[in-house]
Formats: sequence, C-alpha cells, structure tokens
Amino acid sequence: MRRIDDTFLRSLACVALLATACGGSEANGNAAEAGESAVAASAEAGEATPAAAGGAPSAPTPAKQDDRPDAPDFALPDLAGETVTMAELRGKIVVVDFWATWCPPCLFQIPILNAIQEKHAADVVVVGVAVDVEGLEVVKPYAVENDIQYTIVIGTESLARKFGAPGFPALALVTPTGKIASMHVGLIEEDVLTAEISEIRGEG
Repeated sequence: MRRIDDTFLRSLACVALLATACGGSEANGNAAEAGESAVAASAEAGEATPAAAGGAPSAPTPAKQDDRPDAPDFALPDLAGETVTMAELRGKIVVVDFWATWCPPCLFQIPILNAIQEKHAADVVVVGVAVDVEGLEVVKPYAVENDIQYTIVIGTESLARKFGAPGFPALALVTPTGKIASMHVGLIEEDVLTAEISEIRGEG
C-alpha cells in the first residue's frame, strides 16, 4: 500500500511539473539542479601559419577537438529480451529518452518521439530507457497501450544520472561519434529536436 501511495504522490507532483520534469523515485531534497545542458563547446582550431617569404605554403589548420562528454555505454534488454548497446549505435544520431510509466509528462513525449523516429529513420535512432523498478512487467503493457513505435529498453535511474538527467522525462541527444550534444529535462518540442538533429548532421 505504501508503494501505491508513493506512486500516486509522484504522479501528482509530475502533473504540477508538466512543463518541466518528474523527480526520480530515488531523489531527495538535495537532487541536482535540473535543466542544465550537457554541451561543452568544441575547442577552437588554431590559425594557419602565414605563408613565408618566397611563397612557402601555410601550415595546415589543426583539426577541431570535441570536448563534449562521452555518452555512457550500456547494455540493456529491450521488450523482446534482445540486448541493445550504446556501442552498436555508433554512426547514428541517437535520441536517448529517460522516462517512467509513473511520470505523466513522459506520456506527452511519446507522439513527438514517434514522429522523430518515423521522419528521420535513415540516420536517427530513438531509444526510450524506462527506469521503472518493476521493469518489463509494467513497461511492456504501457508501451503497447500507448503505441510506442521506437526501441524501448529497461534501464535504471542510476544510468539516467550518469547521462546527467536529474528528473524525468530527460532526453540526451548523442552524436554519431558517441558524444552528448545536449541534454533536455522536461518536454521537448518536435521542431526543437529536429533543429538540433540538423545541427549534428551539419557537423559531418
């Protein structure tokens, strides 16, 4: 009965925070501040050396360094029991969405992520990481009932925190080289996510 009461209270709190995010089931009053981007700017490339007298060519411009954090690797079961790893998704833009069945705002993110997966399937993979402690038992029927069309895996809140997520829903956008390009806490609109996907494509 206590677990049901806790779930109900979490849901009420999520409704109040519909435009932002749900706190984790393990969170306390000292939870990390939400809404910070996980982006670190790329280091500036050095200037080419001016041509020397007599027509000597300039030295080549050094390649830019990418100082953004690496996305933590994971190996998690999907709803069919197959293992999905972060490593095998290299080469694709990966949308990693941390969510839970007890988080009302997470429900509103589903149609947006369905649309992203459908429209950008050629080079984008959406992975929904469910953090419900009950696991497959509650996540699979929820996914079927709400017509989730992208990959769902069973994860943990600790993995979400490794990505920098202080609440739910939280969405990390990962580059094809495995760098975290951005982190969003709360709902994200389709046009915002599409624009960030386009920016990553432009990096190539």
